[in-house]
Amino acid sequence: MTVSRSAAMQWLAVAVVLFGALYLLGPILAPFVAAAILAYICNPLVARLCVWKLPRTLAVVLVMLGLMLAFVALLLIMLPLLQKEISLLMVRAPEWLETARVRVLPLMQQWFGINLEWDMQALKNLLLTHWQSAGGVAAKLLPWLESGGGMLLGLLVNLLLIPVVMFYLLRDWNDIIQRIDHMVPRHWHAKVTEIVGEVDGVLAEFLRGQLSVMLLMSVFYVAALWLVGLEFALPIGIVAGLLVFVPYLGMVLGLGLATLAAAMQFTALSDVVLVWAVFGAGQLLEGMVVTPWLVGERIGLHPLAVIFALLAFGQLFGFFGVLLALPLAAILLVVLRHSRERYFTSEMYNKP
Repeated sequence: MTVSRSAAMQWLAVAVVLFGALYLLGPILAPFVAAAILAYICNPLVARLCVWKLPRTLAVVLVMLGLMLAFVALLLIMLPLLQKEISLLMVRAPEWLETARVRVLPLMQQWFGINLEWDMQALKNLLLTHWQSAGGVAAKLLPWLESGGGMLLGLLVNLLLIPVVMFYLLRDWNDIIQRIDHMVPRHWHAKVTEIVGEVDGVLAEFLRGQLSVMLLMSVFYVAALWLVGLEFALPIGIVAGLLVFVPYLGMVLGLGLATLAAAMQFTALSDVVLVWAVFGAGQLLEGMVVTPWLVGERIGLHPLAVIFALLAFGQLFGFFGVLLALPLAAILLVVLRHSRERYFTSEMYNKP
């Protein structure tokens, strides 16, 4: 019993040191965590290419090039859309100002006794000047760039670090796994291997389910926005659907783009409200039905457990907690399942 207690204390000390190091190194761990997640996702594809007799380094380069091309394709969808919407915004802005002067100002004077007047021609000239000349905007941004330059540089370094770390992780993946496997105590090896195998299967099901959610939500947003008559239904719906794997990002970005496009296209507020209703319905559908159904059932989580995991991990760890809630909950479920089996066969449970 003394030896067992001593071993438990040693493992507890190791765990405390490990979590302390993770807490202290938290600010620099983000690119490594992101690279590790991407490497885990891409490793099966690299392994399949290696089966076709490709050198592993070449397979890693090909997979990373494919990933970068997919990212560039997403940018090529978004940037022309943003450029066109901003151009339309600058054209329509004077019309909105004139409408506000004719309709809103008299109401403000009538209801609140506020008498405001503005020179429409001066405002139009101001908008035209700032649209045609970027110098004034750049001059205003310079003080912000000076004060936030360090933070901006840090963000840029982290973004550049992700593909570098990902390359080395993918290239040396098998060696890293073998070294970790060699460090596991031999009397725990069989059980640890069994648990890791189950966790790997659960995470694979999670990724398949998440891809199904992205596809289904892309179809939903494209179809729903097309039904309400939005001109940019296809690109906005694809962007909103593909980004649902990042909590709230797909909805927020899609809603912003759709609102801007609707403001450019429609003249009635009711049409814009319909666009908002599409994203409200999509958020409810994705969070309450699609994700619990396509992801929760695949990884063995009850739909209520999926909703609870999203809320709980979000409360504890913020944005990244929501992002990793389902895979972490699935891993915890596997560990608890084995702990439950061990408890039912233990002396504590069976002792008369």
